[in-house]
Amino acid sequence: MARILAVDDSMAMRNLVKGILTGEGYEVLTAVDGADAMKVARKESVDLVLSDVNMPNMSGISLVTRLRSLDNYKFTPIIMVTTEGSDFKKDKARSFGATGWLQKPFTPERLLGAVKKVLG
Repeated sequence: MARILAVDDSMAMRNLVKGILTGEGYEVLTAVDGADAMKVARKESVDLVLSDVNMPNMSGISLVTRLRSLDNYKFTPIIMVTTEGSDFKKDKARSFGATGWLQKPFTPERLLGAVKKVLG
């Protein structure tokens, strides 16, 4: 089954995402912000990154940019999972390399649908 990196500064959100995805058989790694996610990305390979946008130390947008500079993350799907809903933010994220956008709050079905859509 696919490995997923869930990045969010909220422990509750990380635990929610991990619980939903592991319940469906996915292996989930977690990171508390973009800087922590980069440490994980340099050591591990994942099939999908789910990242919040607004985080301390390194935002989700900066994370997308840095992940895309790593050879093994050039084509890895990255979904932004955030309360932000403006078209401007979505367009900005896509211009930096984000694959998709999932707005909080979300249902387990919407999260799983987004994951399955990008993983095929």
